[in-house]
Amino acid sequence: MVEDNEQNALLIRRILEARNHQIIHANDGESGLQAAIDEIPELILVDLGLPDIDGQTLVAFFKRTPELAGIPIVAVTAWPEDTAREMAQAYGCNGVITKPINARTFADQIAAFIAGS
Repeated sequence: MVEDNEQNALLIRRILEARNHQIIHANDGESGLQAAIDEIPELILVDLGLPDIDGQTLVAFFKRTPELAGIPIVAVTAWPEDTAREMAQAYGCNGVITKPINARTFADQIAAFIAGS
């Protein structure tokens, strides 16, 4: 998970760890890219509004890195839903979840992305 907002990261962590997912968290794009290369996750959650690297650039880095090229990427963003979907698709993300996330459905959404990969 690449998320610069600590409250959002904590909520996502709590929801997913309750479903026995292991979470690797990075606060910015550069450390998120390095963590993904080091750990090779099943899924990458990325906030598109990061302080150091814009979402489009970060997703492109993930896609161009051979070890990460096949890993699904889900944008988790506060952008308006229509804009978020358009941008996530243009950036090459496999899906998008808008903030504020729905704590009741979030884990199922993530499970569906993992199952579909």
